[in-house]
Amino acid sequence: MPKTPRPEPSEPKQVDKFRDLARQLECDADEKAFEEKVKTVAKALQKPEGADVKTGNG
Repeated sequence: MPKTPRPEPSEPKQVDKFRDLARQLECDADEKAFEEKVKTVAKALQKPEGADVKTGNG
């Protein structure tokens, strides 16, 4: 019995998302540069709001 082709998913695959991100970060030609930029962005997103503000106990 021949296999029926699977329908294409409507959402882009993860690899396509990474390729698009690399293009947006202008580092799609260099994998190492891409990894460094992604790490920088990820760290910035993990930083809690108000983390720059030092608080004291009066």
